[in-house]
Amino acid sequence: MCGGIRVLRRRRWLLAVVAAGVAGFVMALGTDPTAAGGASAVGGIRGCAAATRLPDRPLRVGVAVNGPVTAGVNAIVYRGLQRAVRELGVQGRVLEQGPKENGAASYAYLARQGYDVVVGFPLPPSALDATARRFPNTCFLGLDAPIEAFPHKPRNLEAVLFRVEQPSYLAGYLAASVERLRPGKHVVSTVGGVSFPPVNTFIAGFQAGARKADPNVTLLNGYTQDFSNPAPCRRLALQQIARGSGVVFQVAGLCGLGALQVAKEKGVWGIGVDEDQSVLGSFVLTSVLKNFDVGLFQAIRSLQRGTFRTGTTVEMTLAGGGVGLGKISPRVPRALIGTLDRLRQQIVAG
Repeated sequence: MCGGIRVLRRRRWLLAVVAAGVAGFVMALGTDPTAAGGASAVGGIRGCAAATRLPDRPLRVGVAVNGPVTAGVNAIVYRGLQRAVRELGVQGRVLEQGPKENGAASYAYLARQGYDVVVGFPLPPSALDATARRFPNTCFLGLDAPIEAFPHKPRNLEAVLFRVEQPSYLAGYLAASVERLRPGKHVVSTVGGVSFPPVNTFIAGFQAGARKADPNVTLLNGYTQDFSNPAPCRRLALQQIARGSGVVFQVAGLCGLGALQVAKEKGVWGIGVDEDQSVLGSFVLTSVLKNFDVGLFQAIRSLQRGTFRTGTTVEMTLAGGGVGLGKISPRVPRALIGTLDRLRQQIVAG
């Protein structure tokens, strides 16, 4: 059992199956979406969502994640699916992919099983792109990438982009502001996993906010080429702290936990990522939240309502609660909290 949900094993996958209103679990439906009653031609919402209007069954949602559903951002996505099951009455399944899988097999499996929408982290985007084109009557949802990242911009796919530069800007401003309270040189740093857009957007926003708070602040940044092993992030954070960093922002998933552990040991601030990591200790200044659960829930709800925006990018922002800051340390001066609130209001207002 996983959080009260039955976990099944299929080939190299673990299949976690959830259902609304029953104590058991929903098995694979065994239907081909090409025979599910949808339109034969690709037509955005007309083509991929015809089956969702059937009154005799709930919406079926299939989600493919990389690695265990209980780890890192997967757990956030899973919360979104659980909420949709609880509040919207949908049925769903989660496939846990192996480390060497690109997602294509998982996406195709879910589509063949008759799920109305197939959800994935499109890395690489080509896998979700190709599968969406193979199954034009199935809706696809790509989390964490704009529609431009998909080579053919499938008309049955909605892309969800999290504007993490917004809360990262606030985190950078906060980091440089508290660093100015220390004597000596002012330095803040970022520990990235891999240099690519989902990571670099965090870093760019953070550095811009830090420069706004202190134009003279020194900014350090490095990449570990790792998202799972804490050791490389630990080594990089040690190097940055040795160079004077008083705030370390981790943008490296589970690897970044090593950077935060070093920040705790060395008595400097740490900033978490994706979820609220203040539970790790009082040394956590704040966290930059990427609310995958909100993005997934809102997409499923829009599909039920017939407003699923295929062929486009839906942006998750501070205004809509798709991104944000986690708990801010109570040691931060109240005046600075007020400044952050005003900055947030300005960002929301555009």
